[in-house]
Amino acid sequence: MVKKIISIGLLVFVPISIAAHWLGWSPLIVFITAALAILPLASWLSTATEEIAVVLGPSWGGLLNATFGNATELIIALVALNAGLVGVVKASITGSIIGNLLLVMGLAMLLGGLRYKEQEFQPTLARVNASAMNLAVIAILLPTAVNFTSVGISQGTLQGLSIAVAIVLILVYGLTLLFSMKTHAYLYDVGVSEFESDAAEHPNDLPHEINLWLWVGVLLGVTIFVAIESELLVGTLEEATAQLGLSQLFTGVILLPVIGNAAEHTTAVTVAMKNKMELSVSVAVGSSMQIALFVAPVLVIAGWFLGQPMDLNFNPFELVAVVVAILIANSISSDGRSNWLEGTLLLATYTILGFAFYFHPV
Repeated sequence: MVKKIISIGLLVFVPISIAAHWLGWSPLIVFITAALAILPLASWLSTATEEIAVVLGPSWGGLLNATFGNATELIIALVALNAGLVGVVKASITGSIIGNLLLVMGLAMLLGGLRYKEQEFQPTLARVNASAMNLAVIAILLPTAVNFTSVGISQGTLQGLSIAVAIVLILVYGLTLLFSMKTHAYLYDVGVSEFESDAAEHPNDLPHEINLWLWVGVLLGVTIFVAIESELLVGTLEEATAQLGLSQLFTGVILLPVIGNAAEHTTAVTVAMKNKMELSVSVAVGSSMQIALFVAPVLVIAGWFLGQPMDLNFNPFELVAVVVAILIANSISSDGRSNWLEGTLLLATYTILGFAFYFHPV
């Protein structure tokens, strides 16, 4: 209930940010109000997707959630890509992966662990997810390595390689959906049952009958407003970050992912505090997988259509950050158990990386 009240209250920043833009207010004010406006919109986008998924059933509903799970981040990234801010887009991909693995899962394990001495989740799923994330590291490592070890390699060659890798990643993502929703759906039954039991514990939070067309309308309307707010956010990003003394690298890696992932952050932490760590880990790691295997490849292909040189040749330090995040997240989650200390270790890693990106020279 508190989450809904806050979500509704923050919607006031939607008209404020639009008015600030048309009235020619400071870019910093437009940037901040647009960011605050995206927070509730992301929450409503997530809610609409979940409600429609309930009506469509497990198979189509799972596909819808898998497709629109990171819609806010994708829209922001597409707007930034169209504006030519390729570096910010790459940084936001990096930030979304490490944010979900370290910040979200760390908060979930810490706050859940403070209430329950030890929490458990499926180690089999942890291993499957770890393998998928290792593939993501390989996908961004190889184009970067090719560029680093070659002399005079052209941008066109790098983009061609990245498009080929992107197609493979999208195919793998499709196979992970087939694995999770069809051939090995039983492995995910625990997470589903936890979600259903959570709904049963709070029946007043769910309507007795879901109006499909109402939520389709909400989904379309909110998507439009997310696009508008993303335009305002990206349009003022360079001036606002300069006024705040922040680099575009830090903004892309830390600020934008936190704004876009706010709804998922809240969900993962809330269910962990109800001792439903299976669902919490599924949300955090699943979101990282979607960013790495679906969102990043889509952005590479979109960059080709938009005429922007988007490729998978990342800043070497961003690559190091992703590798560090995946290594420690896989190490901690491999046994299928968690406690508050492990959550603290993930948060400490995220904090150290945050400082490193803040002080990293432009």
